[in-house]
Amino acid sequence: MSQAFEQSIQINATATLVERCITDLALMHRWLNPVLRCEPVGEAWSTDVGSQSQFVIQIPFVKPTLNSVVVERKPGLVVWEFQGFFQGRDRWECQPIEQGTRLLNRFEFDIPNPLVSWGFDTFAAAWTKEDMQAQLRRLKRVAEEQQISQ
Repeated sequence: MSQAFEQSIQINATATLVERCITDLALMHRWLNPVLRCEPVGEAWSTDVGSQSQFVIQIPFVKPTLNSVVVERKPGLVVWEFQGFFQGRDRWECQPIEQGTRLLNRFEFDIPNPLVSWGFDTFAAAWTKEDMQAQLRRLKRVAEEQQISQ
């Protein structure tokens, strides 16, 4: 059964700057959940279509990993498709508005393992939604700091 969590936030920064917070790995690590690391697969980080990365949850001994590939990319839009204990897409879209940018994050996924699915629904779904909101707030702070420093 497919699930989707969608959240958005208004950011007082240009869409180009907000996009850079998503595509620049150093800036990304300033707003990602601290237990989540994103690492390029291969030599260099990129958000070009076909670029691969791993999102690793820093849980001792286990370190669940989502392998992802950029499947859609245009100005203001990055879509990662992932495989692992989740299968799905994570869409980040910067929509210019009069007072900055509306950032939309849509996380669509299936969890093929019924036991993992039950565990997620029981223990982690509410936390995941809250974490998505917290990430958007952190990204907003990073983008607005970048906007001020320009």
